[in-house]
Amino acid sequence: MPTQTEWEARAANLLKAELKRKGVTYGELAQRLEAIGVEEKEVNIRNKLSRGKFTSAFLLQCLTAIGTSVIHLE
Repeated sequence: MPTQTEWEARAANLLKAELKRKGVTYGELAQRLEAIGVEEKEVNIRNKLSRGKFTSAFLLQCLTAIGTSVIHLE
């Protein structure tokens, strides 16, 4: 069974892969989040993704901001 840290890494990798697939940088993500009413600085986004420590709400906000409606977990 994966540890908490492994689950966090998996979530971060999933979000990073979606950003790469969509061609969205952290700076662009910050702008897109702001457009939906979420204020996050680029540096904060970078830190959250490198640590893998963020809420499920943040994950959903990011996926919404970049226009992801379907994710594949495998």
